[in-house]
Amino acid sequence: MATLQAATTSTGAIVSDPQAVRELCESYCFGTLDWEVTEDGELTIWGYDDFEVYEARENGLPDYEGGIVTHEFLRELADHLEADEELDIQTAGFTKCRFPVLAKRYVVRDDEVLHADLSSPDPIDE
Repeated sequence: MATLQAATTSTGAIVSDPQAVRELCESYCFGTLDWEVTEDGELTIWGYDDFEVYEARENGLPDYEGGIVTHEFLRELADHLEADEELDIQTAGFTKCRFPVLAKRYVVRDDEVLHADLSSPDPIDE
């Protein structure tokens, strides 16, 4: 059986209400990824897994039946970033030498969430 090997990391972003962001993060499951909100209010996310967010059940485990709610989480988080702050989350990974490799990026800034991956190639201009 092939296993996905992935790594996720983010920039740090200052949030307006560190306690509210801690509570927000605690209400979701990030798989084996870690997150931290420092005393200064800087949020970071990192670990050896794909960045996929699930709602948390009462026992703290992911609610897989509810599906992936990454976009919903990031939209809620966008409301808590300080002005001019940007959270950039990047994941890269692979399953043996199988196609396709995993590469995706989420950028949260100015109350918006942007997503990029390798699915849509653009032509190269001459």
